[in-house]
Amino acid sequence: MINLISVLCPVLNEQNNIERILSFFIKSEPQDKELLIIDGGSTDDTKEIVKEWCLRHSNIRLIDNPFHYVPNALNLGIKNSSGDPIIRIDGHADFARDYFLKIIETFNKTGADIVGGPTRTKSESSLQEAVAAAISNPFGIGGSKVHDSKFEGYTDHVTFGAWKRELFEQIGLFDERLIRNQDDEFHYRAKKANRKIYQNPEIKLWYHPRKSLRALFKQYFEYGLYKPLVLAKVKSEAKLRHFVPSFFVLYLISIPLAFLITGWLFPLLVYIFVMSVMVIGSDIKTAAKIYSFAVYPVLHIAYGSGFLIGLKKIFRK
Repeated sequence: MINLISVLCPVLNEQNNIERILSFFIKSEPQDKELLIIDGGSTDDTKEIVKEWCLRHSNIRLIDNPFHYVPNALNLGIKNSSGDPIIRIDGHADFARDYFLKIIETFNKTGADIVGGPTRTKSESSLQEAVAAAISNPFGIGGSKVHDSKFEGYTDHVTFGAWKRELFEQIGLFDERLIRNQDDEFHYRAKKANRKIYQNPEIKLWYHPRKSLRALFKQYFEYGLYKPLVLAKVKSEAKLRHFVPSFFVLYLISIPLAFLITGWLFPLLVYIFVMSVMVIGSDIKTAAKIYSFAVYPVLHIAYGSGFLIGLKKIFRK
């Protein structure tokens, strides 16, 4: 039986989103829950807004995160929370009204140690629509189950996640070296310890993709940068899809060899052909399709170049 649940939300400069998150929390079931907003040093009105809500709702608390980053925020939240399970939410996402109830229901039904839903997306611009389409197909980011909105079953990762408290006592907290991918690493570590992770598509959230190509590049560069450290810690989770973007980047660097080797451009032509098929066949608006021809290369080059630099750091150590 589950009584109090703890909800953690790391934030940084979320004045445009924070009231939506706070309102969702208050209106959702069950009533017996607490929300910890862990602020990484906001310079806008985020903290002032949260403080006003704290005055009206005793189950909302604001915690300062002097270390700024998400893994530190999650660990602070875990240490300062009282409930079980512990559920993470995010300022860049929307959540179904029954989000917490479906999580509790899934824990009870499956006996899993970690549960969550797939990554659904919500777009406000043509660029975001293009990003949403790209990360939802295998050519975009490798076809992980977490991006399959229909998959239900045991898996190696879920979006954001909800965790039994005892799990942190048994396998430790989040790795604070991982500015990105800290949830991947924790879930891989849990799986290695024979803990069960269950994805239920009835647990519904909608993630808002980045609003510019520059922000998208930075996001996926950092995903690539920290992935080698994750895989070095949990080698059993290394998959081909993690390495393919790096091969693509190395190939792009070698393009001048086309002047010396006949047919060296053939892989690039295949890439452009497959990308074109994916874009033209996608069920998105024309403007989004145009953006897609930039989004796919940005995803692949950003992740691949970050991964290569991350590998270099691992081998140097």
